[in-house]
Amino acid sequence: MDQTDRKRLGDAGEQAAVEMLERSGYRVLARNFRCPQGEVDVVAERGDILAFVEVRTRSTAAWGDPSHTVSWAKQRKVTRAALQYLFIHGALARDRMVRFDVVSVVGASVEHIPDAFDAGM
Repeated sequence: MDQTDRKRLGDAGEQAAVEMLERSGYRVLARNFRCPQGEVDVVAERGDILAFVEVRTRSTAAWGDPSHTVSWAKQRKVTRAALQYLFIHGALARDRMVRFDVVSVVGASVEHIPDAFDAGM
């Protein structure tokens, strides 16, 4: 699979994740928030929850669940990018629980893992 195919697969997985989150009552605030500290795939809110979501996609389950590929280093990058997002949009976090979720996409299967990791750096 070349770079273009990987990008297309990742984009499709991210779109599937967004659609699943919206069906579950989340409102997507941002996609692909980038800063020097890292990137957050999706920022979404539902009630008093502000979720920073890492999306992992694979075409098949032959190599296992993609959620298992969110390494400690990746968690750290997502956490740092989330802190930057909160700095920029500070009022969003007021009176809310901030959470780090993972959405695992394998083919047509989309699984949301709330509170998949914490901000322990």
